[in-house]
Amino acid sequence: MSKSPILQINPDRLFPVEPSVRRLCGELYEQVRAAPIISPHGHTDPAWFACDTPFDNALSLLVTPDHYLLRMLYSRGVALEDLGVPDRQGSVVVSPREGWRNFARRYYLFTGTPSKVWLDTTFAEVFGLTVQLDEHSADLYFDHINECLSQEAFRPRQLLDRFNVAFIATTEHALDPLLHHQALVEQGLSTRVTTTFRPDDVLDPDFDGFAENVERLGEVTGETVASYSGYLNALRARRAAFRAVGATATDHGPVSPFTACLADDEAGRLYGRCLSGAASGDERKLFRGHMLIEMARMSLDDGMVMQLHPGSSRNHNSALFNRFGPDKGADIPRRVDYCEALKPLLNAVGNEPDLELIVFTLDESNYARELAPLAGHYPALRLGPPWWFNDSPEGMLRFRHSVTETAGFYNTAGFNDDTRALLSIPARHDMARRMDARFLAQLVTEGRLSEAEALRLITTLTTDLVVEAYRLGDRVERFTAA
Repeated sequence: MSKSPILQINPDRLFPVEPSVRRLCGELYEQVRAAPIISPHGHTDPAWFACDTPFDNALSLLVTPDHYLLRMLYSRGVALEDLGVPDRQGSVVVSPREGWRNFARRYYLFTGTPSKVWLDTTFAEVFGLTVQLDEHSADLYFDHINECLSQEAFRPRQLLDRFNVAFIATTEHALDPLLHHQALVEQGLSTRVTTTFRPDDVLDPDFDGFAENVERLGEVTGETVASYSGYLNALRARRAAFRAVGATATDHGPVSPFTACLADDEAGRLYGRCLSGAASGDERKLFRGHMLIEMARMSLDDGMVMQLHPGSSRNHNSALFNRFGPDKGADIPRRVDYCEALKPLLNAVGNEPDLELIVFTLDESNYARELAPLAGHYPALRLGPPWWFNDSPEGMLRFRHSVTETAGFYNTAGFNDDTRALLSIPARHDMARRMDARFLAQLVTEGRLSEAEALRLITTLTTDLVVEAYRLGDRVERFTAA
């Protein structure tokens, strides 16, 4: 008999305590509990869906790719190699079972965090486990999950159906060959699983290998990238290649949302200096800021939704980065200015109602002070949902309390999970639905909304806004028609 406690998932988790508010919250949540999942921004592997092969094991699926888990474990002295994380040479020093055991015996570290809510929900509702994960149940979990993963019902495409995923987008850099997405086109799946154009590798002069990447961009597109005009044509061609396999959006992750509007001759001069490596830090910043405006202009031309994810100091732990590479939990939020930084871009294209610019932040102090007023004014601008470190019950409530009075509900873009962890997607969306129901129920009890308005709004926040913001109506119609 297992020594581990029973795994109990409270059906009213995250609901308010006061009985009348809890009742209404439950009614609102029930309206959208089974609604289709629309995941327009994330980092799942397109090979999963193109190849539809079984997942390897519990560790490689649930732990080693999840930087939320790695950062917490590393902070408490757990070496990444003991979790089965490969180093830059691909070396792994523990077996999957031993790596899972190392994770399980320290699972208690996640008590009180969103990660534990997501994982416990996944363990119970996806895998049917009934005891909590700890050192005593580690092998039971590992064997049971691996047995499940060997079954047809746990292949990636079957999981999309089981989770009622109407649409999911992955994210690829500009030079990605898009082979898996081309396969999805051939298989007739590209309207459900598509890519997102992430061109930081060829836009940001501080990106590792920028000059070589631009040279490769020219080779891939057949454009002469020695000139600035040829470089712009190459970017247009690459955007078209992404659209050809189904992409509807771009994504940009600069450290700062700084933008600058330059004349072509000045932009061309800076481009040359960035390619040669002669540009100063200020010049590289200026060029990067100008290219964000160029991307916005191209979005006006080709209709792609533009997403901006600034404010992360990436790979803060140099020793960890040098040994294991990026995305190992060492990215740290930083303070970001939006009002002045976005002014050149918004003055250039912010008044265009045909542009969809969705802005995210890790700096919550900006919600009420800058982002909500900006989104509440410029037709092109919407606010993305609480992102990354803010994707939590409290973070979601802080977001709604901070932005609604100024930007309203309709200048926001619904929810997206922004995850590499496929099996946690239902739990993440469920959390967002519960927190939106909680916020609306509170407004009703305060006399600020009628129940009828709240019942309409919960569907709006769950599906309508994300479909509209990411221009997905024709793609998800068969899922949302009911």
